[in-house]
Amino acid sequence: MAEIAWKRPDWARLLKPGHRIFLGSGAAVPIRLVESMLKVVPDVSDLEMVQGLSLGPAPWTEAKYHSHLKVNAFYLDSQLSSLVNAGVDEYTPIHYSEIPALFEQQVLGIDVALIMISPPDAHGYCSLGTTVEWIPAAIKAAHLTIAQINPNVPRSNGLSFIHSSEIDYAIEAESPLPTLKALELDPVYTRIGEFAAQLINDGDTLQLGVGPVGQGLAASLQNHRHLGIHSEVIGDGVMRLFEQGVVDNSKKELLPGKIVAAQALGSEDFYRFLDGNPHVDFRPTEFVNNPATIARNRRMVSVNGALMVDLTGQVVVDSLPGDFRQGVGSIVDFVRGAGMSPGGRPIIALPSTGSDKNGKTFSRIVTQLPAGAGVGCNRADVYYIVTEHGIATLRGRTIQERVKELIQVADPNFREALLKEAREQNLVPGYFSLPPAQPESTAGVAARKIRLRDNRDYILRPLNPADDRRLQEFFYSHTEETIVRRYGFTVTRMSRERAFELVCVDQSKDLALGIFELQGPRQVIRAVGRYYLDADGKAGEMAFVVGENRRRVGMARTLVEAMIQVAQSRGLAKLWAQVDRDNLPMLKLFRSLEAEEETGDDYHTVHVTIPIQSPKDDQEGGGSGLRSFLNLRRR
Repeated sequence: MAEIAWKRPDWARLLKPGHRIFLGSGAAVPIRLVESMLKVVPDVSDLEMVQGLSLGPAPWTEAKYHSHLKVNAFYLDSQLSSLVNAGVDEYTPIHYSEIPALFEQQVLGIDVALIMISPPDAHGYCSLGTTVEWIPAAIKAAHLTIAQINPNVPRSNGLSFIHSSEIDYAIEAESPLPTLKALELDPVYTRIGEFAAQLINDGDTLQLGVGPVGQGLAASLQNHRHLGIHSEVIGDGVMRLFEQGVVDNSKKELLPGKIVAAQALGSEDFYRFLDGNPHVDFRPTEFVNNPATIARNRRMVSVNGALMVDLTGQVVVDSLPGDFRQGVGSIVDFVRGAGMSPGGRPIIALPSTGSDKNGKTFSRIVTQLPAGAGVGCNRADVYYIVTEHGIATLRGRTIQERVKELIQVADPNFREALLKEAREQNLVPGYFSLPPAQPESTAGVAARKIRLRDNRDYILRPLNPADDRRLQEFFYSHTEETIVRRYGFTVTRMSRERAFELVCVDQSKDLALGIFELQGPRQVIRAVGRYYLDADGKAGEMAFVVGENRRRVGMARTLVEAMIQVAQSRGLAKLWAQVDRDNLPMLKLFRSLEAEEETGDDYHTVHVTIPIQSPKDDQEGGGSGLRSFLNLRRR
């Protein structure tokens, strides 16, 4: 370690009225340095503290300093949010990628930069540790750089080093790094993470935060492989995924083998993980957050939280009426970068409801944004909106389609009101309605990712009212032979209204499932299976259609097994179907499930009945020549 005689700051001489002071953010707040400075602040007027997010105590925000020191924040914690909303301190909305330019171009000229660094190595180099962000730009722009030398700062790798000669004054003071306590994961965020994970494939590169959305996602990625990380901030979730082998950065094209980040927030164990770790590469935000840089990662997936979304896809990021919260941060940088990435996918994730200051529940999905809501993401930038109720696919969707998608993922208690308001504004077609309300658990099949014999990933989930256009496309993808054989007669048209009737199903009685292939931001139906409850409520008639180019890969078997599972849970005695005699693959599937057979309604069909018992492994076939799939309900 280099022996350096640090010059201690004489604050009374160095601080001048009107100085703008930069403060390192996150876990890199030099708290002992700030405490020493605060002793002279009452003797200096009109100081401005420029900062990002801070963790832990923030004594410079105390009331006794308000007449001398004003905070200008790029990101708000709860304390700063209260002060900004009270008019005491100030907030500057800006994309993180652009903050370095503010300093370099003297839009926000820096007089004094306060930073925290590790002790120097034998060559005189210190590490910025947990936070690189815009610190290098602030150091370059500042007239004075004053540091706290803290042995607890990890020696992080990448572009995180500063030579001791660049430090004008310093104090050596050990202090624990502020930690970000892991929250007990709310079931809502767990479900959000599970849905978001369905949109992520092996080999993707991810940006995810350290809040509850990021925590929920990280917990849902255990079965993924070869993921990469390129993220403004990383935390314990990334560490766990790396140690589990989920993240290995092997498929990245930009800095392969490296976790790329600008900042780290987490536990003490996480900070130890960073110390000397050659797999983590810290860089400033003008690189990490630059959309053009982000887009150099193929299949870049960004996952960010939000405060509110309207039915057209506008995303509120930093404020609700009369209440500035959080900040613009890195969300738009990564939404745009992921959207520019080949195969990339920007995802916005949020709970469907929130609570106001009086404890009243409100919908975070609204027909119109209230005055004062700060739109951070344009409706044209958003690909997916994820809530605990599912995935809304927005890219390339019309306004009417977006409205239907977003109502479907809103809280069930608010869906009818949203639909009513949407109707009043002509945002939905006249035929659109919602199925009868019922507890979501009665649907019987939770949306989940599956892998079939063709080694492709699909989503198995219930059909919903927003799938009308997808079902119409599925119908028109069939050959004439399929329409005749699978639907029972020649049909030349599937109107949107008819398609809607087939997807708007009371899933607590009948069951309608789809197998969807994700093609970028598209969801394409590859197979549909359903049963219609008999009049006595004790049995159900099954119907299947599998697309021609996805037969014999396991779709029919998957649908049958899912139906049997639901029928078991609902106490049905049997499921039955009419199958064409020459549909040998489907008959083979039913026989493997120990179905009972007898002559059907005519010589050309076989009536099969599956007593509801545990299904057994077997082979499967393609589609079925079942009684008209077009009948919404069996009469």
